[in-house]
Formats: sequence, structure tokens, C-alpha cells
Amino acid sequence: MRAPCSDLPLVLDDVSLRSGDTTILDRVSLTIVPGAPTLVVGPNGAGKTALLRLCMGLTAPSSGCVSWGGRTDRAPARRAILFQRPVMLRRTTAANIAYALAQAGIPYRQRASRVAGLLDRVGLSDLAERPARRLSGGEAQRLALARALARDPELLLLDEPTANLDPAATRSVEEIILLAAQSGIKIVMASHDLGQMRRLAGDVIFLVRGALCEQGPTHEFLERPATPEAAAFLRGDLVI
Repeated sequence: MRAPCSDLPLVLDDVSLRSGDTTILDRVSLTIVPGAPTLVVGPNGAGKTALLRLCMGLTAPSSGCVSWGGRTDRAPARRAILFQRPVMLRRTTAANIAYALAQAGIPYRQRASRVAGLLDRVGLSDLAERPARRLSGGEAQRLALARALARDPELLLLDEPTANLDPAATRSVEEIILLAAQSGIKIVMASHDLGQMRRLAGDVIFLVRGALCEQGPTHEFLERPATPEAAAFLRGDLVI
């Protein structure tokens, strides 16, 4: 029997991304393996979103190579991405999830139970029939997570999913992320929040000006930053 297709390990080998004369990512090499969440941190403009788009296969590198489970074709096997401002379909909360299941190829007869399970997983069962565009910001992000989880991803990429949310909504989203990680989903998440890094991350990727400045376990990054840029970032100084 053929082994199940996997998107892990995710390997970036000397990857650069350029737009005209601007270098967005500069010769980044890293490997993402199963395990605790990986947080991509750095100042604004460091290239966090660009890195996630490369990891998803939405963008092709200008040079270097990206591979997923040893494959270099960009078609996703078991990966999903959640953007900072997800678009809600003009349907109910439940119908948004049903649409995601249909796109993932889930047979029609299985969708109702899967929708119910995903609604419960993200705490939106009571809002199943509410139009998705009438949800609050935190509720919308939880729905977006449910749609991503509908794809049964092995690798889930998140682009600052709690940006602009209040503390209660942030906590709800973080709880879903942690439960997803505990279920075996590899989370790679961009964040600018040092507290969030402490709460969620098993390891950290630190970008500055499109370059990989540091990578390693969270406790080492927090306690023993290896570069002046990381030390300044942790102090809350501006890193330009």
C-alpha cells in the first residue's frame, strides 16, 4: 500500500523572495517538523506573512527550494492557512463550515455530523444559524478556524489570528489553537505578541528585515537571546 501523503517535514532551503528591487525574504533556511506550535515573530515588515504564504505554497520563491514531505509541488496535501482578516461567506455559520467540508471533498452524507462536531469544537453551536457576517470579530475567527480544521490539516498556518481581538476573544482562540496542537496538528503561527509566544510556542522563528535571525526553543530565545536584535525585541525596543 502507498504511504499516506504528508506535508511534513516542511523544508525551506536557501529561500529568497523578491518583488522588483525589494528583498522580502533573504536566504531563509529552516525545517518545520511535527510537535508543539512554532511561532514566527519579529517586528512589522520582517516578512512573517510572506513566510507563511511560502509555507502554504501560495507564493513561489524567487530562489531556493520549498518542499513538503519531500515533495516540491505546491499543491497542498494536508495543510491549511488562516489569514488575519478571513472573509465570511454570505451564509450561516453552519453553512460556512459545510462549504469548507464540500471543498475538502467530504461526502454529503457525512457533512451534517462533521459540521456539528466542528461547531462544538470552536464553541459556536449556539450560533449555527446566525449569518456569518453578523458574528463578532472573535466569533468570526473561531469560525475561520473551524473552516480550516474542516480540511483535517496536518499543518495549520495562522497569520496573527488574534490581532485586534479583546483579551476574552484572544483567550478563546488560543484555547482552540492549543487543543488543535494537542490533537497532533502542527501549528505555525505569526505573532507580534510576546505574551502569546510564552503561552503557546514550543519553538520560535525570529525574523528581522526578511532574514532568519534566530530559531530555537522558546525558553532559550526568551532567556538567552543570541543576537542584539532579539535582545532588543524582547526588551520592547524598536528593531528596524
